[in-house]
Amino acid sequence: MARAYGINHVALEVGSVDDALAFYGALFELTLRGRGPGMAFLDLGDQFIALAEAPAHGPDLHRHFGLVVDDVAAVLAAAREQGVEVFGGNSFRDPWGNHVQVVAYRDVQFTKTEEVLRGIGIDGAKSERALAELRAKGLGA
Repeated sequence: MARAYGINHVALEVGSVDDALAFYGALFELTLRGRGPGMAFLDLGDQFIALAEAPAHGPDLHRHFGLVVDDVAAVLAAAREQGVEVFGGNSFRDPWGNHVQVVAYRDVQFTKTEEVLRGIGIDGAKSERALAELRAKGLGA
C-alpha cells in the first residue's frame, strides 16, 4: 500500500482571485507562482496554495487548514485590520468563509532541511512539545 508523506498544496475557493490576492497580500508577503483562468498559485516557502474562483457558499464550519507562519500575532492583527472574524486564539475566516489557522514552525511536527530553512529565512528550532511528538513517532532525537 502507498504512503502519503505530506501535502503538496491546498486549494481555496474564493469569489474573486483578484480580491483574494489583495486580501492575502494584506496579511502576507506573497510570491505569485502563476495564474490561469479563474486560478492563482502562491508560493509558501517550498510549497504552494491555489486560489480558485467558485460560486459563493456558506462559511466552513469544521473544514480548515493550518498555515505555518513566522509571526502568528502579526497575521491575526492584519486579519483584524482587514475586518475578518478572528477566533480561537489562532484562527480567522477569510472573506469567502475559509477557516484558516496560523501556527509557528516551532510548534508543528514537520521539519525542513537546513537549506530550505535558510532559503525561506526561518529558524529551525522546535518547541519541546513538537520534539516530543516527533520522538513518539520515532522521527526525532
